[in-house]
Amino acid sequence: MAGNRGTLAYLGLGANLGNPRQQLRQAVEGLRSQAGVEIIAISSLYKTVPIGGEPQSDFLNAVVAIATVLSAHEVYQLGQELERRAGRVHRTKNAPRELDIDILLYDEDIIQEPDLQVPHPRLAERAFVLWPMAEVAPEARHPVLGENIAQLTARISSRGVDRLPGRTAWLDADKE
Repeated sequence: MAGNRGTLAYLGLGANLGNPRQQLRQAVEGLRSQAGVEIIAISSLYKTVPIGGEPQSDFLNAVVAIATVLSAHEVYQLGQELERRAGRVHRTKNAPRELDIDILLYDEDIIQEPDLQVPHPRLAERAFVLWPMAEVAPEARHPVLGENIAQLTARISSRGVDRLPGRTAWLDADKE
């Protein structure tokens, strides 16, 4: 728990269509302006190679830590709304996307429902979320595996995951 601020949750953000940097920035602003959500930390921006699917452009990815009084389902719905605002069109699995927001962890809750699975089912095998998450929450514990993010990251290659310079400069539209 994040004390009296609510539940601590980690969100993975990614985009590779349109203007990914701008879409990620708008997602952060959408989170920042949402009642009941406080941004605790934001990772650097990472350029990552797509996994599976059709040939496509590299992704830009980041992780945002939030404290929230919203339920996991409300956070999921907020993510869906931010994706919709970014013009997200749901295509096939591993397809390019305008914006993707995943709940990686929601406190240490384990949720297994048809529309929501937390922790994210592939969190421990996805370098494109582990590396940015290790920046903001290396001690966060995976409630199923019982290991923290630093331990999980130590076992996965960073190949195809490049941290862009300027820790949070990507959030400033004037620095494009």
